[in-house]
Amino acid sequence: MHIPPYHKKPSWQLFFAGAFIGGIIAYFILIYMYGTMYEELLAENLELSSQVNDLKEQNAALLQDKEDLSEKSEEPLTINSISVTIVDGERLKLDRLIEHQLEEMVKEQISHIIGQEISIIDKSDQLLQSTIENKGFTIDDFTYYFEVKKLTISMDLKIEIIPQLSN
Repeated sequence: MHIPPYHKKPSWQLFFAGAFIGGIIAYFILIYMYGTMYEELLAENLELSSQVNDLKEQNAALLQDKEDLSEKSEEPLTINSISVTIVDGERLKLDRLIEHQLEEMVKEQISHIIGQEISIIDKSDQLLQSTIENKGFTIDDFTYYFEVKKLTISMDLKIEIIPQLSN
C-alpha cells in the first residue's frame, strides 16, 4: 500500500510547520507556568521554615526563661518574640525571597534578646539600634545596611527597617 506524498504540498507543509511552532510555543508557556508555580511554592516553603525556626527559638528561650523565673519570686516582663519588617524595599527592587532572607538575618543577629527583661532592653535601645545599623548583611554578592525607622519595645519587639545598598 502506498502512502500519498502530502509532505510535498504547500498547504500540508504550512500545517506541519504551524503544528511544530505551536508545540514549541505551548512548551514555553508550560515552562513559564511551572516556573511561577515553583517560585510561589519556594517562597511559601521559606516562609513556613522561618516560622518554624522562630517558634523553635521562641520555645527554647521561653523554656529557659520559665526555668529562670521558677527560681525567682518576682516575674518581670520579658521579650517573647521579634518581628522585623522591611519598609520601602521596592525602592531597591528587592524581591520577596531576598526580603525574607534579610529579615531572617536581622532576627538571627538580635535573637539573643528573646527572654531578656524589657527594662534591660529599654535601657540599651540605642545599642540594639546600632547593632542593626552597623552590621552589613550580604546576599548574592550585595551587602545591605539598614536604618532603623521604628523600634517598639514590648513583649513583642517590633522593628521597622529601611534597606540601603552599600557602595
